[in-house]
Amino acid sequence: MLVSNEALIGIALVELGLVIVPGPNMIYLVSRSIAQGRRAGLISLAGVGIGFLGYLLAASAGLATLFALVPEIYLTLKLAGAAYLLWLAWNALRPGGASVFATQELEPDRPRKLFGMGLLTCLLNPKIAILYISLLPQFLDPSRGHLGVQSLVLGLTQLIVGVVMNAVFVITAGSVAVFLSRRPTWMRIHRYLTGTALAVFAVRLATDRARPLASH
Repeated sequence: MLVSNEALIGIALVELGLVIVPGPNMIYLVSRSIAQGRRAGLISLAGVGIGFLGYLLAASAGLATLFALVPEIYLTLKLAGAAYLLWLAWNALRPGGASVFATQELEPDRPRKLFGMGLLTCLLNPKIAILYISLLPQFLDPSRGHLGVQSLVLGLTQLIVGVVMNAVFVITAGSVAVFLSRRPTWMRIHRYLTGTALAVFAVRLATDRARPLASH
């Protein structure tokens, strides 16, 4: 096999862990689904999926190599991503902050804007950038053949897991929001857990000394 079962399972578990921790993608998809319905959430998710694919194709073409050769760009991206995650954490933890599942009024958007915002949110998501630039190359095995093709296979595995899990959040967002709105204590606990998880990930991202590996 071009890619080992261990690598496939490993990248799937990494993506599962990342998608469960609320980040920009989940926050946008859930808020849009609650405010405008599941159809709007799924259209937004289509944009997120294309964003995943864009990163995947760039990584397979050697994006990680660029960052390995110019580490300053990688460092800038990493610190910017960490700062963004800290900002999201503060919004969740600050007095008067809201859970990602808190109902809120949003102006309805047209399908084109929903798709575009989903795409932009994904492209600016530091967790996705770091996944493809830093983590994905660590699952590659030069002895198994072309590394670009391995990146493609592993990335498609990540993409499927990410899209499926986000679809679950989109479809269940309304029900979860109603459930939590009737239980203020649970809503508050969820908000604190979300903010803490985002803060921890931001700190780990900012202090991680790992460097991206060349992927071809």
